[in-house]
Amino acid sequence: MSTTTATGSASFLSGKPLRFIAAGILLVNGMFPALWILFTSLKTEAELTAKPITWIPHAPTVQNYVQAFSDQPLHIFLFNSFMVALLSTALTLFVAVLAAYALARLNLTYRGLILSLIIAVSTFPLVTLLVPLFEIMRALNLLNSWTALILPYTVLSLPVCTLMLVSFFEGIPRDLENAAMIDGCTRMGALFKVVVPLCAPGVFTAGILAFVNAWDEFLLALSFNSNPSLRTLPVGIQLYQGEFAFPWPVISAALVAGIVPVAILIVIFQERVVSGLTAGGIKG
Repeated sequence: MSTTTATGSASFLSGKPLRFIAAGILLVNGMFPALWILFTSLKTEAELTAKPITWIPHAPTVQNYVQAFSDQPLHIFLFNSFMVALLSTALTLFVAVLAAYALARLNLTYRGLILSLIIAVSTFPLVTLLVPLFEIMRALNLLNSWTALILPYTVLSLPVCTLMLVSFFEGIPRDLENAAMIDGCTRMGALFKVVVPLCAPGVFTAGILAFVNAWDEFLLALSFNSNPSLRTLPVGIQLYQGEFAFPWPVISAALVAGIVPVAILIVIFQERVVSGLTAGGIKG
């Protein structure tokens, strides 16, 4: 009887029921906050504060979205966030590709030390870097500009993106590059015409991570830009609250407006991102 029980327990732990339970927990954990914000954005203030709590709005309204764009220049916040995230992602990928290729292909004497330093740098809390970065930006006269955010975001995303791309580049046979160089390509040409296209899933995954990190960042955006026309979305959303008032439906509408672009981006590149994460996990 004990053997049968043990076998049944092992079968449960390694079988489909446990997988479905784990998947359900992850789904609820990931989807519930987003759904709650969406439902809140469609409620009136009265319905939101009514008791008992209503999970799904009885009379959905888009007035909160209209108010979100009328109370604050939400379109400007979205535009600033998009441009800063896009430009920092492009710069991050360019530098990360070069750095990862050097670490994967060149016989560097201190390669292990360099990788260790990259990992160590990626663990620094952002708050410890705030004052040094602020002083650097002020010395370079870059405060109150997109550049004041693009450069730090690039530096902050580089360690993770570089480490991710190293594992992908190491999986590409050197013979492909050698064949391209025999046909007339330079090393840089072989990198961008042969290696990078073959590592497209990894590049897309690194790009998504860099874009989301820049899109969500709040502390540097608040500290480096005091110009209202340059505020990014995370900084702009805090302006909806007053000293004693928290219009949660309007704030939720602004949050939904900020979630949608990232969600669309992930949906478009979903297959590449999933294959990139899977391949990176196998190679790592």
